[in-house]
Amino acid sequence: MKKVFILMLALATLVLTACGGKKEAAAPATPAEDNIKVGLVLSVGGLGDKSFNDSAYRGLADAEKNLGIEFKYVEPASPAEDEQYLREFAENDYDLVVGVGFLMRDALEQVATDFPEVKFALIDETVELPNVSSLLFAEDEGSFLVGALAAMMSETGTVGFVGGMEVPLIKKFQAGFEAGAEYVNGDIKTLGIYTSGPNPFNDPVRGKENALSLIKQGADVVYHASGGTGVGVIAAAKQSGVYAIGVDSNQDAVAEGVVLTSMIKNVDIAVYNTTKDVIANDFKAGINVLGVAEGGVGTTDFEFTRDAIGEEKLAKLEEIKEKIINKEIQF
Repeated sequence: MKKVFILMLALATLVLTACGGKKEAAAPATPAEDNIKVGLVLSVGGLGDKSFNDSAYRGLADAEKNLGIEFKYVEPASPAEDEQYLREFAENDYDLVVGVGFLMRDALEQVATDFPEVKFALIDETVELPNVSSLLFAEDEGSFLVGALAAMMSETGTVGFVGGMEVPLIKKFQAGFEAGAEYVNGDIKTLGIYTSGPNPFNDPVRGKENALSLIKQGADVVYHASGGTGVGVIAAAKQSGVYAIGVDSNQDAVAEGVVLTSMIKNVDIAVYNTTKDVIANDFKAGINVLGVAEGGVGTTDFEFTRDAIGEEKLAKLEEIKEKIINKEIQF
């Protein structure tokens, strides 16, 4: 049965490639039977988004190196293919199947229902099934930190936010950012815009256009929560001589000195730890939320901007972080 599946998967790969989709293998095609096998279904944008897809992949790459697991990943051409790939991993007896992104919720819920013996992890959404671990992050806490920094660094008194799709999750980033900016400067003006079109999380051209529109309105620090679209946001900031703030993964090196920091969302750590739990027979189904206190969200170490920010502002940001951890700042 497995040989038949592998042959069918190879044929599907050829067809998908011819149609413009992408499917890559990150582990041998026939993993050893005694090894834990993990399947990763990436979200729109795929690898190279310098954001949460890359972070999820990095978590499994680390698990492969340190824990001895074997894994494969797929990059669906569109969300319509999510269920197909989730189902293929489940049918092929993978020990853990990871779905990246809130757009995968319905597909993962259906497949997890059909395969109750398989363990699943879903990033950024909730599925209430006994074989699903919903990995959520306190994006508003991390965004509060970078919003505070944006207000400290702004010379115009105006900062901006570029979102991908206008959905509750991305609004959570925006709300935290605005609250953090206002915490530092009650008179700060925050501008927000979302990305229209068919690929809101993978459209750098529109991302650049959106950022430029905010910059023209006076924003001198622009934060994005838009996946691959954010590459265009950073490009606009560099072109205009203002600051950008990255998201999810460390994007500081995308434009050194232009990206003040990135709101790190440690998807890699969540995926790694979930894989480790599966190995230890300690899989945690249900809702698992990681905030600032748990190391789930935070900032980078300001490798390229520490001098520009200055130790006084960094110390103030650290104080705000401690207040979030101690719940002196409520969300």
